Amino acid sequence: MPEIAENLLRHESSPYLLQHAENPVHWRPWGAAALEEARATNRPILLSIGYAACHWCHVMAHESFEDPETAALMNSLFVNIKVDREERPDIDALYMGSLHLLGEQGGWPLTMFLTPEGAPFWGGTYFPPEPRWGRPSFRQVLQGLAQAYREEGDKVAQNVAALKQGLARMAEANPGAMPGPAQLGAVAQALLNAQDRVAGGMQGAPKFPNPPIYRFLLQMAEALGQPVCAEPVHLLLRRMSQGGIYDHLGGGYARYSTDAEWLVPHFEKMLYDNAQILELLALAHARAPDPLYAARAAETVAWLEREMLAEGGAFAATQDADSEGEEGRFYVWQADEVDALLGDRAPLFRRIYDVSEEGNWEGKAILNRTAHPAPLAEAEEAALAEARAILFAARARRIAPGRDDKVLADWNGLMIAALARASAVFGHPEWLALARRAFAFVAERMAAPDGRLRHAWRDGRASAPGLLEDHAAMARAALALFEATGEDAFLRQAIAWTEAVERHFAAPDGGYFTSADDAADVLVRGRTAGDNATPAGNGLMAEVQARLYHLTGDSRWRHQAEATIAAFTGLTQALLAMPTLLAAADLLENGATVAVAGAPADAAAERLATAALALPDAAVTVLRVTEAAALPEGHPAFGKGPVEGQAAAYPCRGGTCGLPVLQPERLAAALRRAA
Repeated sequence: MPEIAENLLRHESSPYLLQHAENPVHWRPWGAAALEEARATNRPILLSIGYAACHWCHVMAHESFEDPETAALMNSLFVNIKVDREERPDIDALYMGSLHLLGEQGGWPLTMFLTPEGAPFWGGTYFPPEPRWGRPSFRQVLQGLAQAYREEGDKVAQNVAALKQGLARMAEANPGAMPGPAQLGAVAQALLNAQDRVAGGMQGAPKFPNPPIYRFLLQMAEALGQPVCAEPVHLLLRRMSQGGIYDHLGGGYARYSTDAEWLVPHFEKMLYDNAQILELLALAHARAPDPLYAARAAETVAWLEREMLAEGGAFAATQDADSEGEEGRFYVWQADEVDALLGDRAPLFRRIYDVSEEGNWEGKAILNRTAHPAPLAEAEEAALAEARAILFAARARRIAPGRDDKVLADWNGLMIAALARASAVFGHPEWLALARRAFAFVAERMAAPDGRLRHAWRDGRASAPGLLEDHAAMARAALALFEATGEDAFLRQAIAWTEAVERHFAAPDGGYFTSADDAADVLVRGRTAGDNATPAGNGLMAEVQARLYHLTGDSRWRHQAEATIAAFTGLTQALLAMPTLLAAADLLENGATVAVAGAPADAAAERLATAALALPDAAVTVLRVTEAAALPEGHPAFGKGPVEGQAAAYPCRGGTCGLPVLQPERLAAALRRAA
């Protein structure tokens, strides 16, 4: 095929790809055409993967991809393919796995070198424009790898074979037994041992929120009757919520902290982090109410509504770390700026929010309340709130960081489920309406003709096929809305997506592949239950199947959940990386259902349902029982109804239901697990 000597990214919809559309590099989007060009010209592929909010991606772009000399070298030696990792997480995971197999630490930008068939043979992350830090320059890497491909075919072939074998091993099932309390307790204890008991979070730096770990620990506090499991969650949330990783003016949590104290964030904000942290705040508040949790939840949802709404009421993916070419510039302050804006309010604000002449980061101030976390007197807190409003208004006049406004089905699913839970816990019904609008957009506009979901949507078009995580996260969101509203349409949609997963993603020996059976552009179909910054698709799928079992009483969902979980439990040492899967196992074996019997418009029934939705145990499902929505005979709550005309809640566990509960305040005691 004839080579097209131009950059083709201008035809794409991804904001990250469009950031590179004016590079002198002849970039191609990932796909059959680019792979065919590599085969036709017998040139290796340079694959560069990043995302719009990635600081070091911007750095490498400015240093290398915008440099005409470097671009000319790339164009002459390689077919250059650029991938948005958020748009194609399956491609990113495949080649990030290859980098790990090479013994390298992962990160973005990810720079991989492939054969014309798409098989990896070498890679790295960021490369500087000149040799530094013991790393070769990017131009040296380009020349060396092109020469190796031309002259050392045997070595390249050996690397390719070894990496393909390694990737295949990573996708293998490791079947085992269903984990019981002993295994769950052992994993919980191992995670407790790894905690930073002063600053919160996992030990060391950088510090990431790791929500799947802390959601598991909260659930284990209930499952094992061990309150100690909840303590690290509260410490994490309190330290993050008063640290620099939290945006004290605009709400929302940054991606991670570069230090061990949650002071200096990597300033990008991601939808998936804030979704999972919002759910953690709700679960933690349900267990131990704290005004700080309520405030941070409300501020984060306000940020979501103000800055993250995208097309049709769905949620945008990310906000950038950089503005005006500088990381964090939008968020940091100089002491004289604060003095000029706040006047006589400045001394109190500067003392509480750590604003000094010398600054706390590169001569500037990152606002935080780490040294003053306790609430002050009412008048002082009111003065601080006024000061924050003044600074927020002034900050709004700055040049804002860029926003990646593409809609991702899986990340939206996480936020929809979080909003549904937070709505009940914090008493904000308008948050449920926000969740419903986002759900409607994804379910309607991102649906493929065969009932599957698309992964990414922007500018009126879908740009990536649906993955396991999309269907699992959105099915989980559908069940969260079903439990919150009692509307059967949400249950039917969850079942439809779950059945689509079974048709298109199921592996013959258990669990599910990340990519569908008709994915033609992946070298190896990945399969994992290991959580990362987001929950693994197999863990989410197991949770969905377990919830469907408890909600419907249909044994097929129990069998599917057992098969999904058992596909990954054979490697005991790997269970530590699978908290979502383990939480699903606990939900399946020991979860409870609250069956609320009463007329749909019955205020007493709604109060009971709201109380059940606000319980601290994530292994509780909530089911509305009305004459119009009778349960199947196999469900333990079959035949249950109001008591003498009064709405009643039936706590069901282990296939049987307890005595009816008529008062919402008595539900928690009725659902408490045995120690």
